Amino acid sequence: MSIVQNLIVEEFGAFVGKHSERIIVTKGETQLAQAPLLHLESVLIAGRGVSISADAVRECAERGIPIHFVSGSGSAYASLYSAGLTGTVLTRRAQLEAFRDGRGLTAVLAFASGKIQNQANLLKYMAKYRKETAPALYDELRLRADEVADGVIDLQTLMKSPEIVEEGRTMIDDWREKIMGIEGQSAKLYWGVVKQVLPESYGWPGREGRGATDPVNCALNYGYGILYGAVERALVLAGLDPYAGFAHVDRPGKPSLTLDFIEEFRAPVVDRTVFGLVNKGVKLEQDEHRRFTKEAARMLAEKIHDRLESSEPYEGKRHPLRAIIQSQARHLATFFRGDRAEYEAFVMGW
Repeated sequence: MSIVQNLIVEEFGAFVGKHSERIIVTKGETQLAQAPLLHLESVLIAGRGVSISADAVRECAERGIPIHFVSGSGSAYASLYSAGLTGTVLTRRAQLEAFRDGRGLTAVLAFASGKIQNQANLLKYMAKYRKETAPALYDELRLRADEVADGVIDLQTLMKSPEIVEEGRTMIDDWREKIMGIEGQSAKLYWGVVKQVLPESYGWPGREGRGATDPVNCALNYGYGILYGAVERALVLAGLDPYAGFAHVDRPGKPSLTLDFIEEFRAPVVDRTVFGLVNKGVKLEQDEHRRFTKEAARMLAEKIHDRLESSEPYEGKRHPLRAIIQSQARHLATFFRGDRAEYEAFVMGW
């Protein structure tokens, strides 16, 4: 029996159940997949018409295996966890208190800096493979990478402003618009140059989120949905409340901390994976409704999970990105509790 760490279920009419020490996926009398619980780390339900038994839910909850639900367009709309994995009251109280002091502002600045630096580093990563074959594009990518990274300098300058240092104005509400403006300007530069590294045959119209129909944007959105599940799990396991964020304002049902924290991992996990597939000529097949075919959706999910298991330099060693995300969540929790002097975003090498 093969080892399955991340079970993906997208077949319409599939049933997820438990038998002995395994999660079994069936459709009618046909067995589609099975995953020993000993090695299983997550279940991703990425299709319509999938049902799951109470026994399977309970077994996954007791073993700390999250069950994530993602729509065909990649929107993560639900996750199931054990009630015992919600962490300590101390951590959540500290997280809520951080909204009203400098810790919340510091965290938002770190999230934004990490996102911007990782976007710049991904451009450098893509540039280095074009130095000999496309020197003009190499120069353009390096130039734009430096311009994107200027956003980090702008954020550092903001943190040293007299209003923060001397007047002590550290409420995130005072600075949210300014920070989002800097982040948005860097993102505009980043996505603007991405078009030059994507084959014209994919019809890239520029970055589009919800409602996108072109294959590249759909792949990015689908990948972000899968990453969302991994990020939310890390926050929950660290004892943090994924619905109490800082940069993203609170709204009913909006996991604002998940949306804050995911930013530093978008480029290293999803963008790099999708751009790599596209530049290798992988066809992202869509149906007549501009949704990915079952085969394309599974391939994308598998590639994102593979990327999460790949290693990156981190704190003096190489660690899988999934473990780095978990470690960063714990660092954030200890920072809020006052056990860590500062929170620093993860920055991908290139």
